[in-house]
Amino acid sequence: MFRIMIIEDDVKIRHIVADTLRKWKYEVTEVTQYEQILEEFRLTEPHLVLLDVNLPLYDGFYWCQQIRSVSKVPVIFLSSRTQNMDVIMAINMGADDYIQKPFDLSVLVAKISAMLRRNYTYQDDNLQLVHRQLIFNLSASSIRYGDGTAELSRNEFIILQTLMRSTGKIVSRDELMQVLWNDDQFVDDNTLTVNVNRLRRKIALLGPEDFIATRKGMGYIIE
Repeated sequence: MFRIMIIEDDVKIRHIVADTLRKWKYEVTEVTQYEQILEEFRLTEPHLVLLDVNLPLYDGFYWCQQIRSVSKVPVIFLSSRTQNMDVIMAINMGADDYIQKPFDLSVLVAKISAMLRRNYTYQDDNLQLVHRQLIFNLSASSIRYGDGTAELSRNEFIILQTLMRSTGKIVSRDELMQVLWNDDQFVDDNTLTVNVNRLRRKIALLGPEDFIATRKGMGYIIE
């Protein structure tokens, strides 16, 4: 399970983001002691940090620099500051992305998922998801069932990872579209259907049938 540390002094925003990430099966640490951020970072060893700019005592730029001095962990700034200089400062301090408030939670989750995938998925040979005896090897982007294996395309990988991390919950088509293509308005909705059907066929050829179920008018689910 990926660990995410949230360094945000707005309690309402912190709780909303934390609750959303926990629904997506992330382990979340909410920082509340702002004078001991680096110590808590070392104890928690998060896979990704969400960091506000305006914080008590020292600002997020300072803490980003401190974190970067001991780790290469991905850092995403969440800030109400909109000046280009603030974005430049964040990047110069070692941030990987800068998201301005107010932000869409689905976009935030998509960016986090993409960043974790780029930084960790292909570096951990033991990173697997297993359900109904289907083994999803994230490091190799492949699935295995019994003695059979199949390789997944980029889109099939993202769809299966998103659904398996939400096992037992319906994932809407809009959510999948957002994770796959972010803000691209020119993607035909039918493209998602084509990708899901290809993934279903690959899984069915290995053995498990009806692995991905459709909930009409709602989305997809792995039960």
